[in-house]
Amino acid sequence: MEKLHPPAPRIPLSNASTAAFVILSMLLTAFVFLAVYPNEFQLQSLVAGGCEPRRLRSTNFLDPVALPAPDPQLRILIGVLTVPDSYQRRHLLRDAYFLQPNLTVNARIDIRFVLCGLTTEEQRVLVAIEILRHGDIMILDCEENMNEGKTYTYFSNLPGVFNGSTGGETAYDYVLKADDDTYIRLDALAKTLDGMPREDLYMGLFIPCKNITDRMGWMTGMAYALSWDLVEWIARSEIPRNHKTLPPHGEDVVLASWLRDASLGKNRFDMNPRMYDYYEEPTPCWSHDFIPDTIAVHKLKNDTKWAKTLDYFNLTVGLRPSNLYNIHQLKR
Repeated sequence: MEKLHPPAPRIPLSNASTAAFVILSMLLTAFVFLAVYPNEFQLQSLVAGGCEPRRLRSTNFLDPVALPAPDPQLRILIGVLTVPDSYQRRHLLRDAYFLQPNLTVNARIDIRFVLCGLTTEEQRVLVAIEILRHGDIMILDCEENMNEGKTYTYFSNLPGVFNGSTGGETAYDYVLKADDDTYIRLDALAKTLDGMPREDLYMGLFIPCKNITDRMGWMTGMAYALSWDLVEWIARSEIPRNHKTLPPHGEDVVLASWLRDASLGKNRFDMNPRMYDYYEEPTPCWSHDFIPDTIAVHKLKNDTKWAKTLDYFNLTVGLRPSNLYNIHQLKR
């Protein structure tokens, strides 16, 4: 006798409709996110790629979609040497650079805050948050120092960090080392470098004052630029590797000695008076009042000096009136 099988259980119509509706809703949601917000699924890769060249300004997914910009004719990296605990200074610098007017030359300027290894749990967490939010931190394998080889570590690591990240092209035309108490006007910097040689370049504020022919001189540490070929030379040469320091001299004097010993950096450009210290008292040659065609102002050691500097260069010019504040009505 043929064995009878019990009939398959029937799903109530209401449950089947509910399941179909849920599945359809999930498929529709997935389609919308893939079609309308495809970049959302790349966020993690953007955060993790902190060592790859990218602009200082972080992506804002509320901004309208813009057409891709043409390839820059000039690529500049500014490495701001600082220390892990200087959170407030880094935030101020980000705002100061973010709010500058757009460049008038076809240039790309990337800014990185250069630290040595982290030493506390607080640093590990707070610096990690900065990396996730801004992607502009570079951590070197060294102990934090001012005159014990950090400059060499910075320059010598760059070719390896950016190797292959630009499809075989040179990563940058120029690399700057800058202090975190220096304010650099990016458009003035880009326009100046755009007219300079792309090789064997050494540019900054030269010491001794206005004596660029002095072979024993050097560019001050406020901010100076090297062409990319010199950065690659530092990475591979025995001269800097074996002479990272030269007590009692500072690291910027040492770098000048590397170039001198190798007969390099012959395209030297002194940016006096366009690079200078914040004026407080008469200083021979390199400290004076603000001037319109400034490239960099140095020794901004406190908020008052930063405020006066940024005010002179009209950084708050875009502030719009609002019922939420009256910032020009100061209480005395």
